[in-house]
Amino acid sequence: MRYDLVLFDNDGVLVDSEPISNRLLAAYLTELGHPTSYEESIRDYMGSAMHRIHELVLERTGQQLPDDFDDVFHGRVFAAFEEQLKPVAGVEQVLQKLTADAVPYCVASSGSHERIRVGHRTTGLDRWFDEGRVFSSQDVGRGKPAPDLFLYAAERMGIAPERCVVVEDSPLGVRAAVAAGMDVYGFTAMTPAGRLAGATQLFSDMGELMGMLA
Repeated sequence: MRYDLVLFDNDGVLVDSEPISNRLLAAYLTELGHPTSYEESIRDYMGSAMHRIHELVLERTGQQLPDDFDDVFHGRVFAAFEEQLKPVAGVEQVLQKLTADAVPYCVASSGSHERIRVGHRTTGLDRWFDEGRVFSSQDVGRGKPAPDLFLYAAERMGIAPERCVVVEDSPLGVRAAVAAGMDVYGFTAMTPAGRLAGATQLFSDMGELMGMLA
């Protein structure tokens, strides 16, 4: 295989969480007096760490979100995950193939460790990701689009950045991977290809991924 490490984004790449979380985020921001549509949430916040949501709302409105915003939002998201969350179609076959071929892989997500774990436990993906394969923006000072998270994950996995490939579905994630000096494959199942400009390659179905990595 052409790479020594595959780094997966989590939301929208491993677990089909983006429709759930962005619907709830739009509703909660609207409830708090910051009218936001589902489409605007996808456009502005998809792939963001929580701190970026706070920063954008403050920048645009001059108002701070409540101190308990993160806790309330995550409570709503986790409850919805328990009822609705599924793995992205085809991703388990990808993980099975990588494991069979002894190709190292990990997850590097803007989400918190708790969010990653809840999603993986709910969908059964936890069997593919032990603690040593899970990295969160909580582990570094800056989330995507800064390269810090991807560089940190690669360092912890013992692989040079130029030998890594990132699988991403958000513009912020693509920018972060490029800044880290890594190839990045943009997953366009939910994101228009034009918004993933800068990706090394684009694909729309997980069934395509292993052939691209070979």
